[in-house]
Amino acid sequence: MIRHILLIEFKPDTSASHIDAVRQEFLSMPKRVEGVIAVEWGVGDSPEGRHDGYTHSVLMTFADEAARQRYLPHPEHDALKAVFRPVMARAIVFDYTLKSGEVGVS
Repeated sequence: MIRHILLIEFKPDTSASHIDAVRQEFLSMPKRVEGVIAVEWGVGDSPEGRHDGYTHSVLMTFADEAARQRYLPHPEHDALKAVFRPVMARAIVFDYTLKSGEVGVS
């Protein structure tokens, strides 16, 4: 499995309804692109104050490398970018491969 993490800072004038549209685009990806297993959306609420302006996050899980490679040029990903990019001030994208035995569960 591959995790795809985005930390997002929206432009200051972005409306709540546009942010919700971006959220809906992300959350619908598992139904629209084969191999996207799950998507989580979050709004930062850490009391540590170290968010550096990033306010939202997305955690996507891909079944494998083939799924990630299918997603990147996919028309549904392009549709998401068309909604997302006009309101994004900046984002960090960080992917990693989840290896067997590296998930801690208590």
